[in-house]
Amino acid sequence: MIKPLEDRILVKMKEGEETTKSGIILTSNSQEKPQIAEVVEVGPGKKIDGKIEPVCVKKGDNVIVSKYAGTEVKYEGVEYIILRQDDLLAIVE
Repeated sequence: MIKPLEDRILVKMKEGEETTKSGIILTSNSQEKPQIAEVVEVGPGKKIDGKIEPVCVKKGDNVIVSKYAGTEVKYEGVEYIILRQDDLLAIVE
């Protein structure tokens, strides 16, 4: 398993929509890159002034990430992205 360090977060991107609201099926080239991801694992937090500041999300949260943020990694056939807490824009509730 991948365990992120400091304030890094391991996410798995959600699949993009394949059909528009009006029923038009999109090819993979015309789909927008998804920005909603599921948090798979989180690091312990960043050390600030000798104290560890915990990460603001937890495993299982759905989040909106900056487009093209983070580092893509493939582990055991699954694609993940490792990004910093600063690359998160919002938590989807």
